[in-house]
Amino acid sequence: MAAPAHAAAQEQPRAEPAEPDQSDATADATIQGTNQVDDLQAKIELLQAQVESLQESLEGVKKAQAKAVPSWKGAPQFLDKDAGWSFKPRGRLMYDFATVDGPGGYSNPGLGFSNEVRRARLGVEGTIPGNFGYKFELDFAAGEVEFADAYLSHSRGPVEFIIGQHNNFQSLDELTSSLHSSFIERAAFTDAFGFERRVGVSAQYAKGIVLAQGGFFTDSITDLNSVGDDNNSYGFDTRLVVAPMMGSNQLHFAGSYHWRDLNDAATSVRYRQRPAVHTTDIRFVDTGNIAGAEKETGLGLEAAGIFGPFHLASEAYWQRVGRSGFSDPTFFGAYVEGGYFFTGESRGYKGGKFDRVKVKNPFGGEGNGWGALGLNLRWDYLDLTDAGIIGGTQNAYQASLNWKPTDYVLLGLNYAHILYDDAAISAGGDRDYSVDMAAFRAQVDF
Repeated sequence: MAAPAHAAAQEQPRAEPAEPDQSDATADATIQGTNQVDDLQAKIELLQAQVESLQESLEGVKKAQAKAVPSWKGAPQFLDKDAGWSFKPRGRLMYDFATVDGPGGYSNPGLGFSNEVRRARLGVEGTIPGNFGYKFELDFAAGEVEFADAYLSHSRGPVEFIIGQHNNFQSLDELTSSLHSSFIERAAFTDAFGFERRVGVSAQYAKGIVLAQGGFFTDSITDLNSVGDDNNSYGFDTRLVVAPMMGSNQLHFAGSYHWRDLNDAATSVRYRQRPAVHTTDIRFVDTGNIAGAEKETGLGLEAAGIFGPFHLASEAYWQRVGRSGFSDPTFFGAYVEGGYFFTGESRGYKGGKFDRVKVKNPFGGEGNGWGALGLNLRWDYLDLTDAGIIGGTQNAYQASLNWKPTDYVLLGLNYAHILYDDAAISAGGDRDYSVDMAAFRAQVDF
């Protein structure tokens, strides 16, 4: 007997659900992972771009701040190196107190105590695009305005050109700024022979240990304006410096030549000098006006060395006067000096001359330092007697004690014992005698 149909149906096996394909799942996971990595990479790249953009913005802000906020170099200095602009105010104030004890038998109001503002300068210096530079200073110390440096310069590689009023190239001691001199006054011959800034055109070449300088000069701005059309003097000055290093020690050797044609009936030549300080107008050595003077010729030799805290310097200078109708006299000046810093500093040197002393431990600074303290000794000689002109000779034995509490402040004590022979001033009929000088300087600059 046949089974019922519905029973047969019930006996059929049920179909099992299909198993998922493993390869598809793996592919989906790979695609999903790849998308996540791509998204992460895109986010990283976006973040890097944002960081780079932020860094560029910060650099721009820094540059803008550097241009807007002045740096400090003794005074605020505004500088834009990219454009070639810079601007810096500058100035100095020197106040001197002194006493000069003259020879017995001679009385003069210029002896005894005196004081003065030795220098009171204000000015500016800086650069202009195109490698141009400028410097302009006025001095108010004399109670009226006088020009100091006033020039425009241009640099091209190792060569610099200058036009305007500036120092002609005579003497290491003369070219060293009064701010960095070891004594209150420079060596006697520099003032006696009339070294000063003059209006002119010059060039200098500096490369390695060699510095060569030369220029054509007329007269100072003050003399050009005061004498007027009659002032037509002109001259030429040149100087060669060799400044090698000997280990860590700086050496300096130089020679200079000066020639000047007075070419001016209104100009007279007269050589004289004060007793190692400017506060008095007395000159115990003095040639008086030299009759028939037409030309000047000068020759100078220089030698110096900086050996850690110790320095040596010496110069000799011959000045010859060409005269019409008279024999030509040759006058002479020289000095030898040495100095030592008890506090370990070294005398600065730059551009063929002494430069600023950098104080190691400033007074009142973080290290509670006491500044720089240095002692200097000098023998200073001047001979203004020759060819019938008796202006006298001067032997000055000098000492100075300088304290620099900071780089830009100086307090100095000076003493000089000066011997005169055949002096221009008679003291009770005697022209051979001695004079003592003591002085104090307070100085600040920026």
